[in-house]
Amino acid sequence: MNTDRRAPLALAALALVALVISGLAPYERGTWLMEVFPVLLGVPVLTATARRFPLTPLAYRLLFLHALILIVGGHYTYARVSLGTWAQAAFGLARNNYDRLGHFAQGFVPAIVMREILLRRSPLRPGRWLFFLVTCVCLAISASYEFIEWWSALIGGESATDFLGTQGDPWDTQWDMFTALVGAVAAQLALRRAHDRQLAHITSR
Repeated sequence: MNTDRRAPLALAALALVALVISGLAPYERGTWLMEVFPVLLGVPVLTATARRFPLTPLAYRLLFLHALILIVGGHYTYARVSLGTWAQAAFGLARNNYDRLGHFAQGFVPAIVMREILLRRSPLRPGRWLFFLVTCVCLAISASYEFIEWWSALIGGESATDFLGTQGDPWDTQWDMFTALVGAVAAQLALRRAHDRQLAHITSR
């Protein structure tokens, strides 16, 4: 097995180790399970497709970072993550904004993954239409996640408070989707050239 194939498997293994550690006495078991569910689903899928449809190293690394954000948020709950608490005190913020980081990643990371899938499996080429469609998909993912939070609130009532992480903000849903939008746009503007170089390498093999 060459280095290109070992790297995503190593990242998957590290993510699973972090997942197991985070599952040791989390703040609230049900919240932990809901927060880390994308990792529980994604790691097996990415492992199974690593040989048949390997992604670029950039995509795998971003997915790993996103997994860590979810895992940490699941262990502490987003409103109680120490990094967000420190930032809240240091910059005089009104709330713990770790969940904003999570929703930024929810746009940033899927943007690169979806960009890669569309460029490799559709007639689309780099340009305005690709940028627009990737952004739309990321917004759709963010909106779908908000539906999940809504349904969780309807089913769980007060017990879903930690999963929702609104911290009393009536505009939390809108902020979540806007932050994901910013992440999707930022990823495409900042990483498209590096991504294109890695795509050219992976598709030329």
